[in-house]
Amino acid sequence: MERDGSRHKAFTRRLALLGGGQLSLAALLMGRMYYLQVLESDQYKMLAEENRISMRLLAPPRGLVLDRFGQELASNRQNYRIVLIAEQTKGVAETLDRLAHIIPINSHQRNRVLREVKRKRPFVPIKVAENLTWEQFAHVNVQLPDLPGVQPDVGEGRYYPKGLETAHIVGYVSSVSEADLTGDPLLELPGFRIGKNGVEKIYDESLRGKAGNSRVEVNAYGRVIRELARQDGQSGDDVVLTIDTGLQEAIARRLADESAAAVVMDIHQGEILAMVSSPSYDPNAFNLGMSSKAWQNLAQHPRKPLINKAISGQYPPGSTFKMIVALAALEAGVAGPDHRVFCNGVIELGTSKFHCWRHRYGGHGWVDMKQAIAQSCDIYFYDLARRLGVDRIGDMALRFGLGEAFGIELTGEKDGLVPSKDWKLAVTGVPWQMGETLITGIGQAYLLATPLQLAVMTARLANGGMAVRPKLLRHQNSRKLDGDGARSAAGDGRDNAGGVRKFDADAQSMGVSAANLKFITDAMSEVVNGARGTARKYKLDKELNAQMAGKTGTAQVRRITKAERKAGGKLSKETPWQERDHALFTAFAPVGAPRYATAVVVEHGGSGIYAAALTKDIMTEVLRGDPMGRSALGVAGGGRGKERKT
Repeated sequence: MERDGSRHKAFTRRLALLGGGQLSLAALLMGRMYYLQVLESDQYKMLAEENRISMRLLAPPRGLVLDRFGQELASNRQNYRIVLIAEQTKGVAETLDRLAHIIPINSHQRNRVLREVKRKRPFVPIKVAENLTWEQFAHVNVQLPDLPGVQPDVGEGRYYPKGLETAHIVGYVSSVSEADLTGDPLLELPGFRIGKNGVEKIYDESLRGKAGNSRVEVNAYGRVIRELARQDGQSGDDVVLTIDTGLQEAIARRLADESAAAVVMDIHQGEILAMVSSPSYDPNAFNLGMSSKAWQNLAQHPRKPLINKAISGQYPPGSTFKMIVALAALEAGVAGPDHRVFCNGVIELGTSKFHCWRHRYGGHGWVDMKQAIAQSCDIYFYDLARRLGVDRIGDMALRFGLGEAFGIELTGEKDGLVPSKDWKLAVTGVPWQMGETLITGIGQAYLLATPLQLAVMTARLANGGMAVRPKLLRHQNSRKLDGDGARSAAGDGRDNAGGVRKFDADAQSMGVSAANLKFITDAMSEVVNGARGTARKYKLDKELNAQMAGKTGTAQVRRITKAERKAGGKLSKETPWQERDHALFTAFAPVGAPRYATAVVVEHGGSGIYAAALTKDIMTEVLRGDPMGRSALGVAGGGRGKERKT
C-alpha cells in the first residue's frame, strides 16, 4: 500500500510539473501573441502595408528655356513610345518581328529588348521604341489586336524648336550615366534625362523640378493591381535668357557656310543678345539617341561643330588689338594723337625684318595715330610697341577683358592669353625678346583672345570705360500660374527703352581718360566711315540713319616665308584652308550714341575685310530689330514680349 501511495504521489507531482510547464508555455505564447498583436500591432501593420503598397517616383515636367521675349528655346512635347510586357506575348521575338513591320526597329533595339527580358520580371514593361511620329503611334494602336503584350504609351520628352541656331547656348539633355549619379532618386528613374551641355547643364537642378509620387497596390510578386493615390511633381523653374532669337537666327543664317563665331552684346548692361558658333549641330539628336557613326562624324569634323567657338575658340586678335596698344600709349604718355611715323613698308630689328601689310605698295607714308588705326598701319604699331614694352601693353589688355574668363553661364569658356615677360620665362625658361614685343603690338605672337573677349573689349571702349561683364541669364522664375493660367508678371520688362544709359550695377569705371577713349572710338569710326579706312566699303546703308565704327583684323596662323611674301601669294586659292589667315572685325553702333557691340571671327577667312562685310549685315539686323529698345519678359516672369519684326 505504501508503494502504491508513493507511486501515486510521484505521478501527481510529475503531472503537476507537466501541467505547470504547459501552463507556462501557454502563458509565454499568449504573452508573445499579445505583444505582437497589441503592443507591436502598429509596426507590423505598417510592414504589411509596405508589402502591399508601393511608392513610386514620378518625374516632374522640366522647366522651359526662353529667350528675352518669351520664345521657347527648350520645351517639352509628347513622347510617343511603345513598351512590351513579356508575359502577355506568345513569344517576345515573334512580337518584335511583327512590330518591326509597323515601326522601324533596328538590331540594336531588338537585342537590347531581348537582354532586358532575361533580366527583368515578365510583367515589368520594357521600352521598345520612343519618339515615334503620330502616324507611327496611331498605326501601332490600330494593329494592337495582332500584337499581344505591346502597349502604346505617351510620356514627355525634351524638344529644341530652334535646334541648330541655339545649340551652343541651350545645350542638350541626355541619359544619366553612372558618373552622373549623386544619390538623387530622380536620376535613377528609367528614361530620365539631365542637362549635358550649355544652359541645360548649368541650370540643370533648377530646371529638373521636384518629383511627384504615386501610391500603387501590388501583389506578392510586385505586379501593380491599382493606383491608390497620385501627387504630380512640381515643374522645374523656367530659365529666361538675354538672347534675341530672331537676331540669333538671322546671324546663324548669315554664317551658315562659314567656320566662324559672332557675339552681339549690349555695351551698358553686358547682356548677350546673340552668340553664334558655326557650323552647329542638332541638339535633338542627343535626346533622341545618337548612333556611334553620327557621333564620330560630329567629333571628327574638321570645322568642329561641337565646340562653341564664341567662348572656346582662341585666336590671335590681329589688328583688332591695335586700339588697346594706342590707348596704352596715350595713357602712358609715350605718344599722343599727333605722334607721326613714316611707313615705308618694312623696319629692321637686328637681322630681322618686320613688314607692314602694305609693304608691296611702299607702305603708308607719314601717318598719325588716327590714320594708323584707320589704315591699320603695322609699322606705326611696331613703333608704339617698342616704346611701351610688352608689360604695359598687357596691363591695358587685361583691363579691357582679355586674358580673363568671365564665368558666363556656359561650359567650356577659355581664358585666352595675354603674355608678359614673367609669363614667358616661367613657361619656356627663355627671356622675352624685343621682336616679340613688336609682333604683340599688332595682335600676334603669343596673344590669344576669344570672340566673346573681343566683344567685351569693344563694349568697354564704346561705353566710356565701364568694366561691364557679359551675361546670358535674365532671370529664373517659378512656373506657378495665376488664375488665368498665365505666368505672373512684374512690370512691362522694357529694356531701358529710349536709349537711356543704364549700366550693369556691378560695372566699375576702369579709370581711363574719357578724352583718350573718345579719340580711340573716333578712330574706329574712321575705319568704316573715313575716306581711307580699311572697311570703308562696308559702312551702313543710309536708310538706317546710323553709322558703325569698327576695326578690321587679319591674324596669321603660320609664319610667311620670304618667297611667299615676295610673290604676294600667301592667300592664293592654292593655299590650304587650314593655312589661311583668320578674318576678324569688331564694331559698335550707333556712332554718337553707342548701344551695341559685336565681334566676328571667321576661321581662315583670309582677310579682316571679309569679316567686315559679314559684320555690316549683322549690325544692320541688330539696329533694325533694336532688341534693347523693345519689351521683354519682366524680371519675375511676365507675358510674351513683342514679336520680332523681320
